[in-house]
Amino acid sequence: MMPTSFHRRWGAGIDGNADEGSPAIVLSGGYEDDEDHGDVIIYTGAGGNDPNTGQQIADQTWENPGNAGLIKDMNDGLPVRVTRGYKHKSPLSPSEGYTYAGLYGVEDAWQEKGRSGYVICRYRLIYMGDGESEIPEAQTELDYGKKKKRLSEGTVVRIVRDTKISRAIKKLYKYRCQVCGISIVAKSTPYAEGAHIKPIGRPHDGDDSTDNILCLCPNHHVMLDKGAFSIANNFTLIGCLDGKLIVNPKHIINPHNLEYHRESHGFN
Repeated sequence: MMPTSFHRRWGAGIDGNADEGSPAIVLSGGYEDDEDHGDVIIYTGAGGNDPNTGQQIADQTWENPGNAGLIKDMNDGLPVRVTRGYKHKSPLSPSEGYTYAGLYGVEDAWQEKGRSGYVICRYRLIYMGDGESEIPEAQTELDYGKKKKRLSEGTVVRIVRDTKISRAIKKLYKYRCQVCGISIVAKSTPYAEGAHIKPIGRPHDGDDSTDNILCLCPNHHVMLDKGAFSIANNFTLIGCLDGKLIVNPKHIINPHNLEYHRESHGFN
């Protein structure tokens, strides 16, 4: 797997770090607390185990590079490639060698005491598909192209956001909210949200592009969506907030999207 960059770290169950995320993990029987239910995996983080017995002999921490990488995956919506090894105790595991299980999303993360009495980091992984397409790489340049919105059918039809675009904006602002300037750090990993100024769902049909996305904390994201405040074309905040939107010179914001937001929420 190493030559194809599928899993780049020999002997490590988690491939990744806090800066890049963790693009791949291996279920290899190394941790006694792992649970494999097929579409749902309760995965044990890295660190503190005896490689010979698989038992925990020390606490795990979020600072471990692999653990921090999975937190970034959860925060940024990055998929994880999962591989099952022959030592992994599951009916889905191969009798020998390794098999690719597909792409999973990190839905939740928490700490608890494991079977051996030590603190372990736990992740809930949800199956997303076989992942024939490549996982998006980190984007260094802002993309102002209009991305085609993809619809996913389930009990509710919803729009799937192109997380590569919002990650570029969040990275540009170093995960600091453009309204309050605060960067939330959770489990040693910064967190912010990509907020569309003009909503991309029906009937608004806004573009999924960087000129329609802001980097906001969760509070100000909800307040923007609910129309508690809006933004003038000179970036002055209107409504329940005072001050001015923080705008990086590299971030071009479409004034028509700001006008649409003001009109939609009665600020014009």
